Amino acid sequence: MKHATPATLNELTPLLDRLRSFDELIEKSPGSFYRKSKAFLHFHEDPLGIFVDVRLVPAEPFTRLRVTTQRERAEFIAQVKRALAP
Repeated sequence: MKHATPATLNELTPLLDRLRSFDELIEKSPGSFYRKSKAFLHFHEDPLGIFVDVRLVPAEPFTRLRVTTQRERAEFIAQVKRALAP
């Protein structure tokens, strides 16, 4: 599974804009977000769709989620909100 290409990231613009709205996240490079000094999420693509690797629990490894459909993206944003909640 390869990292998302610029074309795929362009397709994800609304999702990326939503992620950019979270004050706790810093986009270090296109589609790669950090929380404080630790990698929080980045995107991949393969023939099965678009995926995100996200660290939903700070001390645990990344969780891979599919974010190809609008429904999957909405569920992903809900999980990010929960992960960022105090």
